[in-house]
Amino acid sequence: MNREDGIYYGDYLQLDKLLNAQDQESKKNGNEAHDEMLFIIVHQAYELWFKQMKYEMESIVRIMNKPSVNDNSPDIYTVVHRLKRIATIWELAIKQVDVIETMTPLDFLDFRDDLRPASGFQSFQFKMLEAMMGLRFSDRHGKEFYRAHLRPEHILAIDEVEKNPSLIELITTWLERMPFFNKEYWNDYVSNHVIGEDDHPFWSDYKAAYAATLSEQEMGNLEGFEKLFFSKEFNENRRLSADANRSALFIMTYRDYPLLTMPFQLLDTLLEIDELMSTWRARHISMVNRMIGSRLGTGGSEGAAYLKKSRDSHFVFNELADVNSYLIQRNKLPKLSPELEKSLGFGGE
Repeated sequence: MNREDGIYYGDYLQLDKLLNAQDQESKKNGNEAHDEMLFIIVHQAYELWFKQMKYEMESIVRIMNKPSVNDNSPDIYTVVHRLKRIATIWELAIKQVDVIETMTPLDFLDFRDDLRPASGFQSFQFKMLEAMMGLRFSDRHGKEFYRAHLRPEHILAIDEVEKNPSLIELITTWLERMPFFNKEYWNDYVSNHVIGEDDHPFWSDYKAAYAATLSEQEMGNLEGFEKLFFSKEFNENRRLSADANRSALFIMTYRDYPLLTMPFQLLDTLLEIDELMSTWRARHISMVNRMIGSRLGTGGSEGAAYLKKSRDSHFVFNELADVNSYLIQRNKLPKLSPELEKSLGFGGE
């Protein structure tokens, strides 16, 4: 069809390439295994979704890397919208395991040996996505295996991603810039508790309100409160600083104020993505257990045992979940200062 006639569906999607990209190894060996076609298509679909999530994550990182992110502009809405899209894609990825599980272990054995030493471990797009989010090489399970089983150009591509600020680092910077505790917002605030010269009146009241919710057995949590929200030494090797933790707790606690609604959705969606990725890994572990039991993976890994260790160590936004440990119910929250309430959308003129 000529260009003057418009774009043709198959040409636009390059279906000639796409539909001829299922090259069955078992067929080459003269012993075609019916379910290998399904296996290839499912994994190709995963790689397409990884590409889309990378594309979304690149745009999110670009926005969050601006010198100043305006919380009352379309920027934060755009970030939240695209994070939610990533979360929805992960939900689809989890459901996609149902499709590959229509293949029985014996069906898989018909072509499994033809795949060696290829492995899903070699998905460099997935590892680039993890790196963009903030999973550092030093925190990866099986680092030696990681280096030994990827092509040099793919290791280089992942290393280049890790040289740039990750999303969790940019989230930390964004949280640290929050102005909620500047003195001009608290001129008319009267603390209900004795505070030191350098103590912020709001946090003195919040700590007291939090302490009042604890049982006798939980009183040790007050030490954790001090460490997480006020100790630079404790947070030195963590992704989120004490300043960032305080802002995150404030956003999560006072999320019903209009100006905090989008920031809360941003933080909450990051936790959702972490949870969905863990769920996807768990489904993958169950599927591998069902298919090959305790056998090694085609790439030489420990199989399901390797996947379990990766699931447990590859969280990125888990420090935000730590902050949730210190939430208290709405009816016990300290009342905000009039100046701050006004700036957050309540109070009027």
